[in-house]
Amino acid sequence: MTDARPITILVVDDDRSLRQSLIELIEAAGWQASAVSRAERVAGRLAETPPDVILSDVRMPGMSGLDLLASLDTSSGPPVVLISAHGDIPMAVEAIRNGAYSFVEKPYEPRRLLTILRNAAEQNRMKQRNRRLTDRLYKLSGLDRILLGQSPVAANLRRDILDLADTDAAILIEGETGTGKELAARALHDLGTDPDSPFVALNCAALTPDMFEAEMFGVAGETGGRLLAAANGTLFLDEVCSCPPPVQAKLLRVIEDKQVLPVGAATPVPVRFRVISATNEDVERAVEENRLRQDLLFRLNTVVLTLPPLRDRREDLTLLVTHFLDHYARIYEIAAPELSADDLAALMTHDWPGNVRELRNVAERRVLAARRGGGSVGQALQSAAQSEEVPDTLREAVAAFERELIGKAIRTHQGRMDAAAEALGIGRRTLNEKIVKLGLDKEALL
Repeated sequence: MTDARPITILVVDDDRSLRQSLIELIEAAGWQASAVSRAERVAGRLAETPPDVILSDVRMPGMSGLDLLASLDTSSGPPVVLISAHGDIPMAVEAIRNGAYSFVEKPYEPRRLLTILRNAAEQNRMKQRNRRLTDRLYKLSGLDRILLGQSPVAANLRRDILDLADTDAAILIEGETGTGKELAARALHDLGTDPDSPFVALNCAALTPDMFEAEMFGVAGETGGRLLAAANGTLFLDEVCSCPPPVQAKLLRVIEDKQVLPVGAATPVPVRFRVISATNEDVERAVEENRLRQDLLFRLNTVVLTLPPLRDRREDLTLLVTHFLDHYARIYEIAAPELSADDLAALMTHDWPGNVRELRNVAERRVLAARRGGGSVGQALQSAAQSEEVPDTLREAVAAFERELIGKAIRTHQGRMDAAAEALGIGRRTLNEKIVKLGLDKEALL
């Protein structure tokens, strides 16, 4: 993807006339140039505004160009192109061996020099962009639930998300319940070219043919609809195999035509968005059973991203549970409980049908037990399956269910209350009232 910013070059040369000549050449190419007369001043410039490339003379009073090269970390900083009237083959070989991008002899050929600078700048920008993407990836709230790990499948997942994030390809995310499909979808969006654009998640199981046009397309002169809300962003279709067949046909038409016709409108409205979908089902079986249109599947599965179940990455269990124990220990303000041999055995022998989501909940129960002075991973696993936790009355059962469902929505949407309310199918005000009524602590949930 082309970077529209002009290339920036820092010229380092003690010869004023040559500095000016190089600046004029660089600016004539439509780029930006700045200059210093001594190599000792480069560090200060780098701290202020790092250029795309450093173009430095070799022989200068004080610090030479080779000394400057040796003082810089070219693996993370801008590439260095050295230029000298006194150059020879051994000097060029030494410069390249020490990390210089290229070596140019004076008198230089302007076109060749500009080509070298352009290539160096483009390489540096790609390197910096990949580094920023990686940093953003690990800073995403909650993304550690699916990306933390040293197993090959975890490493492959991180690589795939990074590779696919800045494409417009339709992506189908497959994975069992609890593997983090929506988190992966949000990562693909947040690491894309415009992370501030809308991310609209639709629970396809909740879409009904009767209300589809009004809710999705909007009503002329009243509401814009959820599909228009996703314009220039990402439309996430969750549980796509559960989408009613009539709705599938309407979604397919929108995806193909890239336009919607609001209810009561005379002309359609163009809309463009990236489509990411997710399912915990076998899509081929869903097609065979006529629950998923094959033509819709072909529009959704340009790329298939499969999230591994936790049982296939057991080597990550210790790392993951330690991370979650530390996380909840900070929330509940206690020391994280240490893992015993019995704890490790319980982790390794459990099948983890709820995947990373289940592991996270087990870690929270273990920390809560530690607050009371006891507990183990095995007991935390058992408590999840014990039937005595079911409330005695229907009212208590409903409250417990609402508490669990709302807590899950708040965690899934990283505290974004509008998104949590939308996922729950209720208004923001209603959600706030229920949080107060049920005694939920939003901060403790995150």
